[in-house]
Amino acid sequence: IGEANFSDQGANRLGASALMQGLADGYFILPCTLAGYLAGASLGTVAEDGPEARAARAEVQARVETLLRLEGRRTATDFHRALGRLMWDACGIERSREGLAKAIDEVAALREAFWEDLTVPGEAGELNQELERAGRVADFLELAELMCRDALAREESCGCHFRVEHQTSDGEGLRNDETFAHVAAWMPAAPGRVPERLVEPLEFESLALCERSYR
Repeated sequence: IGEANFSDQGANRLGASALMQGLADGYFILPCTLAGYLAGASLGTVAEDGPEARAARAEVQARVETLLRLEGRRTATDFHRALGRLMWDACGIERSREGLAKAIDEVAALREAFWEDLTVPGEAGELNQELERAGRVADFLELAELMCRDALAREESCGCHFRVEHQTSDGEGLRNDETFAHVAAWMPAAPGRVPERLVEPLEFESLALCERSYR
């Protein structure tokens, strides 16, 4: 969401400064923005003892208990670094079909190891930053696999996301607007199942699609 900010995603600049602004918008500003919206919106009341609230609390409690019961040897930081290296190599600015397919399997293996060999010191009823970090890394593992699947599904080079199989004779990214002029969203799936990719075509009325060169 931070990357989709109007001033970052292709409208202004690409590079280190835009990436940092996107991180700031997504990680620090967005939570406050959502909280402000929810506080001022006219939403239906959800009772604290309602079925939705009870289900949400039970889900969170079960996840916390599962994380604290693990008696492995590796910290959440260790898994975080391993996942970061994997994504940097396979799903960074330059990616390939072979590398992405391999990364999907490697992320799945890392996620399995996370839930078997993680250690989380401390308790739930205290300020436990290790527990918080473990919860975030668990989410990152799910997101990483989805990012790899999405990158694998896009058979083109678009913007700074370069698929090595799709380039011109002089090394420029080769877009495929006939097939990929759309937005896509992924529907969650049960564990072990492949998520569903939903597509909504884009229609351009005032501007024509054209190639953009970085040379």
